[in-house]
Amino acid sequence: MAMDVDLIKKIQNDFNTLSKGQKLIAEYIINNYGKAAFMTAAALGNTVQVSESTVVRFAHALGYEGYKDLQRELHELIKNKLTTVQRLSMVESHSNKESELKGAMEKDIDNIQKTINEISHDSFRKAIELILKAENIYILGLRSSAFLAGYLGFYLNFLIKGVKVVTSGPNDVFEQLLKADANDVIIGISYPRYSKRTLEALDFCKEKGCKIISITDSLISPASKYSDISLIASSDMLSFVDSLVAPMSLINALIVSVGMEKRNDITMYFEELEGIWNKYNVYDVSNYSDK
Repeated sequence: MAMDVDLIKKIQNDFNTLSKGQKLIAEYIINNYGKAAFMTAAALGNTVQVSESTVVRFAHALGYEGYKDLQRELHELIKNKLTTVQRLSMVESHSNKESELKGAMEKDIDNIQKTINEISHDSFRKAIELILKAENIYILGLRSSAFLAGYLGFYLNFLIKGVKVVTSGPNDVFEQLLKADANDVIIGISYPRYSKRTLEALDFCKEKGCKIISITDSLISPASKYSDISLIASSDMLSFVDSLVAPMSLINALIVSVGMEKRNDITMYFEELEGIWNKYNVYDVSNYSDK
């Protein structure tokens, strides 16, 4: 089921078609979706005093294959809609402090595995082609995505010309993107809670005819609707922070792939760089010197 409609609005729109028991479930989810997201079908049924099978039929009535799909949509709702304070409160009420370290790392592993399993390899290759053909590359990522944009820009600058990282500095993002045109590629990085400024900038660039590659968390992300190519990397953590380990891994894969395509061109460049780094003592080499 393509969820381009908010889950709560979907429930409200379909409310009159539901059975009496299903309406009880609907009312509970609308008023308590933060709690419902963590409940099994049996637990939700017990809470509203209906059977587990009624909960499953409720999910089917909304167009889902099963309750797990509905629950997954509830998780998305929490991730995208709740404030940081609300999300922190939910984590505190559902966390086991002894397993926080293990749980966070295991979630990062899950996000990477999900990204490996679900990413479109065709889209990934097309993104590489666009990057290599572009006259200029503008990398846009604000707020929590800013360090991802900076990391990608740092390494792409070693590999290709015309890489510009758009920042929230003295110049507004629109001023930094003013010269972008149809020969350029915009790489927009956007994760929940999605920065409105990033989305406005992508819309601005779309109108200018730029090719847009988005790095985001789902095909229904608001960044995807502006994109020629969407690269999806999972960020699900259900906490006051999101896991950005999988997006970082995806960005590493982009950098490596571009580097492999440009390896014949950049060998001399890196040899020159090594000379500069050694001359000006950019890196500490004391551990490698002869003794």
